[in-house]
Amino acid sequence: MDFLDAIILGIVEGLTEFLPVSSTGHLTITEKLLGLSIDDPAVTAFTVVIQMGAIFAVILYFRKDVVNITAAWFRGIGDPSVRGGLDYRMGWYVIVGSIPIVIAGLAGESLITGALRNLWWVAGALIGWSVVMVLAEHYGTQERHEQDLTMRDSIFIGVIQIASLIPGISRSGATISAGLFAGLDRVAATRMSFFLSIPALLGAGIKELPSAMNGDIPVSTTIVATVVSFIVAYAAVAWLLKFVAHHPITWFVTYRVALAAILIGLLATGTIAPT
Repeated sequence: MDFLDAIILGIVEGLTEFLPVSSTGHLTITEKLLGLSIDDPAVTAFTVVIQMGAIFAVILYFRKDVVNITAAWFRGIGDPSVRGGLDYRMGWYVIVGSIPIVIAGLAGESLITGALRNLWWVAGALIGWSVVMVLAEHYGTQERHEQDLTMRDSIFIGVIQIASLIPGISRSGATISAGLFAGLDRVAATRMSFFLSIPALLGAGIKELPSAMNGDIPVSTTIVATVVSFIVAYAAVAWLLKFVAHHPITWFVTYRVALAAILIGLLATGTIAPT
C-alpha cells in the first residue's frame, strides 16, 4: 500500500463512516479494487484503525456536548441533583448502549475479520438493510425528541448496532434506523448515532492499533489515511446533520441498491473475487 492508496482509503472512510451506506463495505470494496488482500490481518487492522480519524472528527465537532456529558456524568456520581439532567442521563445511555456491540465484537471477532470479509456478504447486506431503512422511515413516528430519550431506547439502539458488524449494513444506518423505530425524530436519532460511535469505534481502533503498528503496512501510510479520514469526516458530519433535518434516510437507499447491483455483477462475472 502506498500513499496514494492511503489517501483514497482515507477519503472513502471519511465520506462514508457516518452516512448510512456502510464505511466498512466501501473500504472493503475499495481495498479489493486497489489490489489489496481484504482478508489479510494487516489490511483488516488498517481498516479499523483509520476509523479513529473519523471518530476524532466527531469528538471535535461535538466537543461541547462531549465535555458537558462527561462533566455531568462525573458530577452526578456524587451529586443527586444533577441526575435528572439530559447530559447526565446521556452519559449512561452511551455507556450502556455501547455494551452490546463490545460483547458481540469480542465474541465474534474471528467471524467479523474472517468469513464476513466477503464481498457477497457486503452486497447482500447493502440490499437487506436498505429494506430496514425504508421500514424505519415508514413506521417511525418521529414524535419524540432528544430530551425524551430513555435507557430503554439506548439499549434498543445499542443492540441493533450489533448488526453493523456485518460489512454492508452500516453502523449509522443501523443506529439511525433503530432510533426511528423507537419514535425519535431524525436529528435525535442521528445525534445518538454519533455519540454511540465514539466508544464503539474508538475502542475497536485502540484494540487493533498494535496490530496496525506492527503489521506489513507502513505506520506512515496508516497515519496519512487516518488524517485524511479526519478532515473529510468532519465535513461529512456537519453535512449529514443538516441533511437529515429535512430529508429521509431513504434518500441513500437507491445508492445502496445500485452499488450492490454493480458489485453483484462484478462478482457474478468473475471480474473481481469475493475475498
